[in-house]
Amino acid sequence: MMYYMAPLEGVTDFVYRGLFDRYFGPADKYFIPFLTPAEGGKLSRRQKADVLWENNEGLASVPQILTNSPEEFAALAVRLHKWGYREVNLNLGCPSRTVVSKGKGAGLLREREYLREFLDRIFDKADVEISIKTRIGAEDPEEFDMLLELYNQYPVKELIVHPRTLTEYYKGAPHLDAYIKAMKKSRHPLCYNGDLFTAEDVQRLRKKCPGVERLMFGRGLIGNPSLLSEIKGERKAGPSVYLEFQNALVEAYREKLGKEKYVLAKMKELWTYRGMTGLLGRTGIERIQRTRSLKEYMEEIKRSEGEEVNA
Repeated sequence: MMYYMAPLEGVTDFVYRGLFDRYFGPADKYFIPFLTPAEGGKLSRRQKADVLWENNEGLASVPQILTNSPEEFAALAVRLHKWGYREVNLNLGCPSRTVVSKGKGAGLLREREYLREFLDRIFDKADVEISIKTRIGAEDPEEFDMLLELYNQYPVKELIVHPRTLTEYYKGAPHLDAYIKAMKKSRHPLCYNGDLFTAEDVQRLRKKCPGVERLMFGRGLIGNPSLLSEIKGERKAGPSVYLEFQNALVEAYREKLGKEKYVLAKMKELWTYRGMTGLLGRTGIERIQRTRSLKEYMEEIKRSEGEEVNA
């Protein structure tokens, strides 16, 4: 089995990826949150920092590109290849309204003929391997048949499937029948992504989709960094390891962000995902969100780690 960290914008930046790898890793791949290139493949200062080779040293990192311009995609892919990357990932899965309204991410799935033209051009120009992260359609799961047929026409490095449509966002159960269909029909290596919060979720998926070999974890892994160890049957990291991880994050973000209020906001965001795992009840999360300083924050998480539901 292979295990990947999904790209979560504003969360899994190079600071987080590096410290996760030190305390809880390694993951087999770390996908860098989506890059939005400007003309000529140029990146903002923040995005460039996230893909600098020295900030990803020792990690199996894959930059993800979010654009509806094949020229911008190709130009950035060339730059990333020069910087040392051998694979880039095309984002066809983001359902955010601000992204979709611009015809990017999962929004491209609505424009089937343009998507075909887009893929023609990027695979013709790129000298780097291209993987794709996709939803199974825009409006209807039945669209996935046509998408699979389209993807099969290109030398896709890997197809990462989140088996929901664009309009389903993250609601309802994933369409596992669509993923099983992909296992039968896709020419490419497949990776499953969607609603994997616990080791039990992975066990259920394996029973329903025998032969699944690659898994991508997003919200569940951020909420429970020990998840990969639990899935592998290794010893779960105790509260002391998680507290060390939190301390290291605080210090690294102090250096990166400067002002305490920015660091505090960054740290609080992580606990939104912690709550999704069931490891800490709603009351504990609310206490953490009410903290007003980093000192108060650290005191509260020490208290909360002793109250974990599954500790």
